Amino acid sequence: MPSDRIILSGMQFYGFHGANAEEKALGQTYVVNMAVEVDLAISGQTDQLGDTVSYTHLYRAVKAVVEGESQNLLEGIAQSIAERILDDYAVESVQLTVKKPHPPIKGSVVNYAAVEIYRTRA
Repeated sequence: MPSDRIILSGMQFYGFHGANAEEKALGQTYVVNMAVEVDLAISGQTDQLGDTVSYTHLYRAVKAVVEGESQNLLEGIAQSIAERILDDYAVESVQLTVKKPHPPIKGSVVNYAAVEIYRTRA
């Protein structure tokens, strides 16, 4: 298992997810942090984009999920991102945190609700 990682932190997207109809209708900001494990030795030596996984492509994959089809749970968003990354890119694993800033919890003050998952190539 490679110990090298590509990290994208603080990606922000606007999506229409949630268990409540209001969340799906109004939408809200989601923040995603992601690290993928991939061997970076060759790209470190060649300094060629073709020898690595483009973080631009990783970003676009996350964006497509978060700004795409509505889901009920943060867990579903995270799982969909992980599956897409593992299916589409030559990475060994993906670790994700999906945050919903200021979740609609009546009568409370919460900075964010989040889920964190770690998935590996089967």
